[in-house]
Amino acid sequence: MRNSPGSGWGSISGAARASYFTERLSPDECREFESLRTYSAYPSGVTLFVEQELPDNVLFLLAGQVKLSLNSTAGRRMILGVACPGETLGLSSAFSGSRYDMTAETVSQCRVASMARGAFLEFMRRHPSAYRNVAREVCLECARACAKVRRLGLAVTASAKLVRFLLDQCAVTPQTKGSTRLICALTHEEIGECIGASRETVSRLFCDFRSRELLQSRGSTLIISDRKALEAYAGVE
Repeated sequence: MRNSPGSGWGSISGAARASYFTERLSPDECREFESLRTYSAYPSGVTLFVEQELPDNVLFLLAGQVKLSLNSTAGRRMILGVACPGETLGLSSAFSGSRYDMTAETVSQCRVASMARGAFLEFMRRHPSAYRNVAREVCLECARACAKVRRLGLAVTASAKLVRFLLDQCAVTPQTKGSTRLICALTHEEIGECIGASRETVSRLFCDFRSRELLQSRGSTLIISDRKALEAYAGVE
């Protein structure tokens, strides 16, 4: 892991939607905001924070993917989703001071900007216009929770749950020549933890989709050539 103060990554503003928080800030506010952050690089498999910990920093994901999950004392885990570049991690807990209600773990090499919680709250106090960005990020967290409920509660079959999960991920992935590509760094076991299914079931469904030419996989890249055909086959409404 490497740490550096200030703009240690060079042109941070151009890095994959480095932070939604800078979009509606004035140039002076952006400079002050950047001066309060430090930058770190993490390999995959690093836990950024754990549920029930008290927040002491606000984290901004600049590059890579971060897995967000709930864990039980019995060792069971439910993955809520995967955060992508531009998202703020644990914002509601950092803003309210309540304990983290989820665990965040890197699933690929990540670049993360960190700001001390006290400095973040002081910045918000002096620049009320930034509250619009907080509201947008909190809405994103609510949307993720609703998507989880939709996958688990409204989809009847495991195939429908898997397709709904994939299409939720595809929502932010550009289409090329009629097909949709997405990068999924999760294992089949982790995808199962997202949809409430076993690893064996997820592997069987992917094999079925590939055999019917509804989906292709090239490493961590998934290619969906016809989303409507995939939805129809899985019975997704």
